[in-house]
Amino acid sequence: MDPDLAMAIGMVLAVFSLPAVLSAVSDRRAPRVAMFTILGAGGLILWALSNKPGGYSLSELPKLLIEVIARYI
Repeated sequence: MDPDLAMAIGMVLAVFSLPAVLSAVSDRRAPRVAMFTILGAGGLILWALSNKPGGYSLSELPKLLIEVIARYI
């Protein structure tokens, strides 16, 4: 898995798990699965940051996501 793919998957998982956390907290339930998903997303993002020379800037993240989607579709 290349760092760009790991970063894209991590970003998508993080964005999709935030509503699950908010829903669980508002219903006074423990957000167990959502927190494991956020931990996995954070692990993918950290792995991508550590394996790409120079890292990523915030301005290149939208372009990265589009390039990864275009590459695998």
